[in-house]
Amino acid sequence: MNYFEADLHSLVSETEKCKKELEAIKKEGLSLDLSRGKPSDEQLSLSLPMLDVLDRKSILDSENGLDCRNYGGSDGIPEARRLLAHMMGTHVVHTIVGGNSSLTLMYQLVSHGMTDGICGGTPWQEIKRRKFLCPVPGYDRHFAITEHFGFELISVPMNDDGPDMDKVEELVKDPDVKGIWCVPKYQNPTGIVYSDEVVRRFARLKPASEDFRIFWDNAYCMHCFSGDCTEIPDIIEECEKYGNADFVYEFCSTSKVTFPGSGISAVAASPANLIDIHSFMDFATIGPDKLNQLRHARFFKGSAGLKNQMEKHAAILKPKFDAVYETLETELGKTGIADWTTPKGGYFLSFDTLPGCAKNVVNMCAEYGVKFTPAGSTYPHGYDPEDKNIRLAPSFATTEEIKKAILVLCLCTKLKSIEKIMKERS
Repeated sequence: MNYFEADLHSLVSETEKCKKELEAIKKEGLSLDLSRGKPSDEQLSLSLPMLDVLDRKSILDSENGLDCRNYGGSDGIPEARRLLAHMMGTHVVHTIVGGNSSLTLMYQLVSHGMTDGICGGTPWQEIKRRKFLCPVPGYDRHFAITEHFGFELISVPMNDDGPDMDKVEELVKDPDVKGIWCVPKYQNPTGIVYSDEVVRRFARLKPASEDFRIFWDNAYCMHCFSGDCTEIPDIIEECEKYGNADFVYEFCSTSKVTFPGSGISAVAASPANLIDIHSFMDFATIGPDKLNQLRHARFFKGSAGLKNQMEKHAAILKPKFDAVYETLETELGKTGIADWTTPKGGYFLSFDTLPGCAKNVVNMCAEYGVKFTPAGSTYPHGYDPEDKNIRLAPSFATTEEIKKAILVLCLCTKLKSIEKIMKERS
């Protein structure tokens, strides 16, 4: 039933039906959390054998002879650099491997831009109206970094193939625009993969600011659900082709591959950018956790081992996402009151209510024991001007829990939508 075409009697009847279903669910005492994209226990168990890779009898030198127990190796050990460079689809010479968090690397680079300036440029803190571009809906933790440093955050709409590049190309003509956040594969939260043309348009941008940087967070580069992952051009290579080698920092980590908080991360960039990164990183550390890098490198033994691990993750994740799609389609497919993405990889999908309903829907779900990411979180400053977007994160719950949680979401969406439709009619 399309709610916009239904008569008053049908909508009242639908309201009563939804309320009865919710009251029955309430008696079950649900307590489900689909707010963050955390790996499940089953996923974490995939990496438990990695804890046995090293012991007191192990040879603890890297392949270049560096003793991983000691100081040094600020770029990371060669085998870890090769592993994560191949993970991103770039070259090892561009790649530095650090600690457990790629988000920390991003924060450090923005902080470096603020205090020191990028590659000798004017420190960003001296730019009074500094700005950063934020594709929306997008990742709240990205936006929070630049909000913390006092940037004006400018929203850029997402299309089906990536950010609205016409708008990006226009906005970068402003010299106060210093960068843009990007998640190019299975984007958080939509699951969109940037098209080849979008990648190349990024590479050939002509920003007015010489220290403009693309923060290319390739967090889900291997997180596809079936078969081979969708391939996109190497952004670093593309930037080199167009004479813009210094435009981009690319990031990845194994946070959702092995153990969140105990993985390894990397940044890939041009030679000039890598020199600039060392200009502050060498003051911050005498070397990363090379034993953890060694543990990862020996566990995977190369790209084939990494791919095999991701196929195991996909076998766990895909049924959960399929359960979301099936429930949404069954409950809302013909109602005309909601839209959602159906990504083929990553950890999230994007769900849109009717404008003005998202916060009420999320709050109502909480009353019935189901927690979602707060409405508005996928926009700068937590403010969605249309109040319609909700990020769904199915990874942590079981398939049966997900079906129940999404049913609650659908029922609450129906009730709040009917309220809106009936109010507008009156």
